[in-house]
Amino acid sequence: MPIEVAQPKYVVIVNAMQQRIGDGTYPPGAMLPSETELVREFGASRPVVVRALDMLRQDGWIESRQGKGRFVIGRPGGASTRAARERYAVLDQPEPAGSTVLAAEVIPAPPRAASALDIEPGTPVVARRRLVTVDDLGPVELATAYLPVDLAAGTDVGGTASLSDGLLRHLTARKGVKFDHVAERISARLPRADEASLLKVSPTDPVVTALLSICDRTATPLLAVDVLFPASRHDLEDVYPLD
Repeated sequence: MPIEVAQPKYVVIVNAMQQRIGDGTYPPGAMLPSETELVREFGASRPVVVRALDMLRQDGWIESRQGKGRFVIGRPGGASTRAARERYAVLDQPEPAGSTVLAAEVIPAPPRAASALDIEPGTPVVARRRLVTVDDLGPVELATAYLPVDLAAGTDVGGTASLSDGLLRHLTARKGVKFDHVAERISARLPRADEASLLKVSPTDPVVTALLSICDRTATPLLAVDVLFPASRHDLEDVYPLD
């Protein structure tokens, strides 16, 4: 029996709030439900609710007004998607640039990818795995993109030919989809034997994993990308407001 990987509760709350803001349930200027109401709705503890609300505030979705509550600003600009495109070569970099497509096939969605796509584990998806290599560094990124079979239909994602326009641009051009924002989950672990071999690292060298859910304006996941970085060959840098 496959093991289902549930999203952390704060991620569930963030996704729900973003979807409601995106679809107009909470329009700009509207006051959000109180912490107590959100605790009751999502069955979460108050610290978890506060964490989710703080993430929404930091990302520019809402603002806090002392003594009054939290209010909707609206959907932020595409900064998060642009930052992810710059950070993850798999999303936008043309594939001929130092990359090798290792496999492209229909498989049952593994639990981790299924959680990012908000589908049942085992649902058929197209999986496209590629390795990015940089001169003088070696392999720097092992990434697998997962997308529903119907989204892949009529595109070149399900084949091993290189995508000269990059993954997101290719899907936008072929299917007319509009990607709006990225939800990102970062963790670290030791590589499996096959991963260590492909990345040319020791089985005891840590790797950083990033699971991306690439969503439309309603926060519906359209595409999932599971990325693996050798920790010794990457620095992750970000800039965000403190207020």
